[in-house]
Amino acid sequence: MSRSRPLPVPVLRRVVHGATRAPSVHNTQPWRWRATGGCLELHLDPARRLLATDPDGRSATISCGAALHHAQVVAGALGWSSTVVRHPEGPAASLLARIQHEPAAPPHDAAALLEAVEVRFTDRRRFTSWPIPQDRLAHLVDVARAWGAEATVVTDARDRLRAERLVLQAGALQARSRRTAEERDAWVDRRTPDGIPAAVLTRSGVRADAHPHRYESVPDTDLERQDLRDADSLMVLHAENDDPPSWLRAGEGLSALWLTATTLGLSVVPLSQATEVDEVREALRHQVLGGAGHALLLARIGWQEIGRSEQPRTPRRPVDEVLDLA
Repeated sequence: MSRSRPLPVPVLRRVVHGATRAPSVHNTQPWRWRATGGCLELHLDPARRLLATDPDGRSATISCGAALHHAQVVAGALGWSSTVVRHPEGPAASLLARIQHEPAAPPHDAAALLEAVEVRFTDRRRFTSWPIPQDRLAHLVDVARAWGAEATVVTDARDRLRAERLVLQAGALQARSRRTAEERDAWVDRRTPDGIPAAVLTRSGVRADAHPHRYESVPDTDLERQDLRDADSLMVLHAENDDPPSWLRAGEGLSALWLTATTLGLSVVPLSQATEVDEVREALRHQVLGGAGHALLLARIGWQEIGRSEQPRTPRRPVDEVLDLA
């Protein structure tokens, strides 16, 4: 007999609060939660889609997958296991997942992952030159796979160079697209509980302090000048299919490896622009993955400098704005 039961409202609110800490492109937070019929539902919010940057909804669904994993981590830490039905109304529906909960002992790593949910953030500043031990990278790959996402570390120097140049190429192509550039700018410095505050972007001295990123225009001439000899690692999340179920699983895998990396002291920076531009995504698939699956997300992983100053965190919408209580 199932022991499934509705989450008490205080627990429900804590779960959704934790889920809102998930990453999303431009901090759009494209999720909507609904408590109904004793379940918690995750919906993709169409009003928060990036129609120029992400017309297929790939990145938005990956973001929702990360929120889905965050929700499971928080529920588990609070003593509730999660049974998830993904795409219960089909892959084209906005309903991405339906979760049932029942009381259960917290997993052994619950406390560490719960803390990681709260402290994880995207730090675009350059990593140190310290290499990441291969066993830690292998562990992150295993963690992502345990949540249904395939992950590959880019180890070959030539493949890494290709991937880095593809990131720069994607950024240059997006910068030349008026619609994409305007859409990006609309989400920067909004002074609202979403979007990217200007304070978190390293605009001055970017060459020395930060990797080139999507909030900085990279001239075409810079494609051949960039110093690509950093010691950080690149990882590709990929899948056999390029469809909403694969995107959702990729988001769960991203969240799982990111939270685990955080507990290990590692920093993660998604490079989603490389998979948002069709021609670059295909080049990443064939030139870096060797045609083995569809590239869904590229991420940079490394060590931040010890004692580096704290950066402001990106804001999140309050629970009451993202949760509907039926």
